[in-house]
Amino acid sequence: MAARGVVGIFFLSAVPLVCLELRRGIPDIVYLKEEEEKNEKRQKLVRKKQQEAQGEKASRYIENVLKPHREMKLRKLEERFYQMTGEAWKLSSGHKLGGDEGASQTSFETSNREAAKTQNLPKPLTEFPSPAEQPTCKEIPDLPEEPSETAAEVVTVALRCPSGNVLRRRFLKSCSSQVLLDWMMRIGYHTSLYSLSTSFPRRPLAVEGGQSLEDVGITVDTVLILEEKEQTN
Repeated sequence: MAARGVVGIFFLSAVPLVCLELRRGIPDIVYLKEEEEKNEKRQKLVRKKQQEAQGEKASRYIENVLKPHREMKLRKLEERFYQMTGEAWKLSSGHKLGGDEGASQTSFETSNREAAKTQNLPKPLTEFPSPAEQPTCKEIPDLPEEPSETAAEVVTVALRCPSGNVLRRRFLKSCSSQVLLDWMMRIGYHTSLYSLSTSFPRRPLAVEGGQSLEDVGITVDTVLILEEKEQTN
């Protein structure tokens, strides 16, 4: 009995010490939790600023690099197209109507004459050829009649355009391979700006007027890729 009383007294004396230690530890736990929340908020703020900086950098790159490059490429294609069709006059800014149009035209002709005298150049032409003498654009030949699906020696050619559209047409294997270029011209892709290549293996398709579709390797249903030619300065 005496031993139990001693043990009970020991536990009772230890209780205040335990409570005191618990009270000391609670503020530390609260402080650590607050610090973790602050660190998490700081990390979120840093990530948000990094994302905004990356977005701004990407926008500047698109505006200052990609957009001018795309516009320059489109201008070159437009110039080549108008030069090819004989409509290069569309590239000029023209003359302002009214005002000093006559004076500017006179000044332009005077400067041309003075430059011609200085360099001993021939006189500029003042007469234009008659409409019969002006060159005309080459007409696009008509495509051969499309054979039926049940006809013999027929292949289906699928043409994948740069726009993503896929066009399909049937041809006889004996047709001239030139018909593929005529088909390109018919749908608005000029052969001086675009070329054909096989899909697998990827290689340029050699199209010659003296060879048939079968001669250039189109013996079964085939997918051809219509892609833009590399522009040279």
